[in-house]
Amino acid sequence: MLVDSHCHLDFPDFADERAAIVGRAARAGVARMVTISTRVRRFPDVLAIAEAFDPVYCSVGTHPHNAAEELDVTTDDLVQLSAHPKVVAIGEAGLDYHYDKSPREAQAQGFRTHIAAARQTDLPLVIHARSADSDMAAILVEETQKGAFPFILHCFSSGRDLAETGVKLGGYVSFSGILTFKNSGELREIAASVPHDRLLVETDAPYLAPMPYRGKRNEPAYVANTAAVLAETVGVGADEIAKITTDNFFRLFTKMPRPAGNA
Repeated sequence: MLVDSHCHLDFPDFADERAAIVGRAARAGVARMVTISTRVRRFPDVLAIAEAFDPVYCSVGTHPHNAAEELDVTTDDLVQLSAHPKVVAIGEAGLDYHYDKSPREAQAQGFRTHIAAARQTDLPLVIHARSADSDMAAILVEETQKGAFPFILHCFSSGRDLAETGVKLGGYVSFSGILTFKNSGELREIAASVPHDRLLVETDAPYLAPMPYRGKRNEPAYVANTAAVLAETVGVGADEIAKITTDNFFRLFTKMPRPAGNA
């Protein structure tokens, strides 16, 4: 059994074949998928997909690209929306200094709002971090001092220091198809250093398809390819990495029910 801890099934890339995509994921052994919110104002669309498919759950939150658009979204708003049974996480939120689509001050403000919601609900915060390692680590340390909160560094492509800081603060590190790319040797070295009980896998579909699908549209079934490379990277078998990452997922996503027969 595998879990795709991060995908975007609401994106137009999947509009015509969501049922087929969920079916292919199931046949690949992917028993749970979390479709991730990027705008609270579009959250009803994300929730509708989670409600339509038993294996699919969702988050609620605002991507840092959209932070300036939704600074009026409060912690209480996120907490109230997260009460739905199909909502198992907060986010994705964080810092993206690569594209800087929202002012950095707006990104930080929105990020702290989401941290407060994660702390209040005890739902994991899905963190987007790109080209912002120092500021991300500083905010995580500062906010953890106010009170711990569960979190995941999603689609990890940052430096070793941020991975180590995240783990030290109790967070999890999730690897996407980037891990499988030929030029990702340094990332694989970081993955090998992460404690086994903090490892997760994801697709970030429709983006970042793993080898041998690189350049094509990604989908949740392909998380198996990333898991295979992660297994090789950390020196365990395919069945073992499936158990490790799935057990970690359910330890972090405490609101998510395990499938029957997979306790």
